[in-house]
Amino acid sequence: MSLNNDPSNYKFVVLLNKKLASGVVLNATAHMVASLMAKASVTAKENMNFLDYEDAGGNVHPVSGLSLIILRADNSNKIRKARQQAIESGILYVDFVESMTGDTFVEQIERTKSLPEAELNYYGLCLFGIKDEIDNICSKFSLWR
Repeated sequence: MSLNNDPSNYKFVVLLNKKLASGVVLNATAHMVASLMAKASVTAKENMNFLDYEDAGGNVHPVSGLSLIILRADNSNKIRKARQQAIESGILYVDFVESMTGDTFVEQIERTKSLPEAELNYYGLCLFGIKDEIDNICSKFSLWR
């Protein structure tokens, strides 16, 4: 089995701005993970290694068999830099920025469109890909506490 077809060589990472309140990071994380799934190709979804865990009563509890690591960044600029590295490496990613909050989604879209990328306040970044490539980007970040 090649590296690209072996699910054990893949991982998820969520990188969050440590300056945010817990409710805000939970919201950003939920949006990013849902969006990452929507953006993922069929092949990427296969590599996400979703399994059905069955309990003694026959109830199924589906979840990925892969690691999903939550990391923290000191600030928005560090998330911005990690995002750029993901783009350059061709890693599947989704980000979440401050302008995506409050008001309606129509107003959020307009607000985000009015801001240059350099002025976006990054709340988080969600990545999926080959472990080594993700680690090259994320090894400098600490676990979320």
